[in-house]
Amino acid sequence: MGTGDPAGMHMAHLLASSMGGIRAAGDLVARMQLSKKMRIDEAKKYVADKLHVTPLDLSDPHTMRLLREELDIGTITGVPGVAKGIAAKARIAQLLDIEINCVEQFKKKTGLHW
Repeated sequence: MGTGDPAGMHMAHLLASSMGGIRAAGDLVARMQLSKKMRIDEAKKYVADKLHVTPLDLSDPHTMRLLREELDIGTITGVPGVAKGIAAKARIAQLLDIEINCVEQFKKKTGLHW
């Protein structure tokens, strides 16, 4: 039996995650939709303005990879010296002017404030 289309799962994930998730800026747009109850176009504009890019740039994985590294807000693969996990989420919260629950809980637990 054959292995099927080797790119099939990749394409399904790409389509399912719409703007590429953390590969681009889909995670940031989705965060604004959920935390601020923004509609998608409003969320895209808000995130693009905060990142100083166009809404079209938000779905470009290459542009966003470079920008994510520059802004230290996490990337899909580990890059030495680039924030990961809670540190990346804290930077995202600061950049987008939102509260992220796990970041707030971490601050309370550790007594740290950014």
